[in-house]
Amino acid sequence: MRRPLPLLPALAAVLLLTACGSEHAGPQDDGVGTSGSTPRAQVTEPVVDGVRITSVSVPSAAATPGASGDGLVEAERLPTGLAADSGISAAYEVTNAGTEELTYTVRFDFTTSAGEVMSNEKVTVRSVGAGRTVRGTVRPGMLAPGASAVTTVKVGEVTKVPADQAPTEAGVCPPSGIRVSADDGDAAMGLRVVGLVLENCGQRDYTLDGYPQVSLLDEDHEPVDGVKIFKGGGGISTVAGFDDPPRPVTLKPGERASAGLMWRNTTGSGTAVDVPYVRVRARSDAAPVMVTPHLDLGTTGKLGVSPWRSMPE
Repeated sequence: MRRPLPLLPALAAVLLLTACGSEHAGPQDDGVGTSGSTPRAQVTEPVVDGVRITSVSVPSAAATPGASGDGLVEAERLPTGLAADSGISAAYEVTNAGTEELTYTVRFDFTTSAGEVMSNEKVTVRSVGAGRTVRGTVRPGMLAPGASAVTTVKVGEVTKVPADQAPTEAGVCPPSGIRVSADDGDAAMGLRVVGLVLENCGQRDYTLDGYPQVSLLDEDHEPVDGVKIFKGGGGISTVAGFDDPPRPVTLKPGERASAGLMWRNTTGSGTAVDVPYVRVRARSDAAPVMVTPHLDLGTTGKLGVSPWRSMPE
């Protein structure tokens, strides 16, 4: 099972793309290049979980992209020290070979020839129907002053969830009237904590009482065995709020609540467990939302869940 590399927060960009069939999800060109445009070279690269880079653009006609295998596309002789828009872009396609509509989140890595990541670009391609292909273009955008030359573009990580369980983007309220998401988490000395955030984006009050209901799923969205889920800290560690007793929380429209997932990724005897997907229900009658915090549980076999608490505005 792949383990995701950390994103570069200052350089990460999220493109929210909507797809309803075999269609373009972003700007495209014919790969030939026209006057005043950046030449685009067609490439053939391995598919990574349904995602493939099909061509790469470089900022100079003298730069000749080449295939390097392992899902990489290399562009040679690029300028160094790019501080503005690099002019580099990669065309990609997402193909859903499954039987249900899926929403994909893809991390593209723009790296130097030595493998140093200059930019992580995170793309969300929504509602790709079964048997459909969606195409788009991703760019590294603004590179830091003095950044080394980007020579390689690769598919870094792919997650995919049922479209009807995907978290909605900011500014869009689902029919349930609540929006659930997971943050990037926090880590210290082997302890991991990921926050769940629930926003009442509807028109009426929403009441929570207790803990979020969570199910741990593997890469095929099947249940993960061998992990005990505790209400509270479960003896994993003492973290503020985890062992507080639950109490009712009523959210007015626009208000938010939070809960947390806590674990240690230490390893010992036994088999280490990685959990790429977590299905969350805010309460027993709530629609499920599948988030992708990637829980690297080690061999501890424990996950603590804190009760819902209102968040200050």
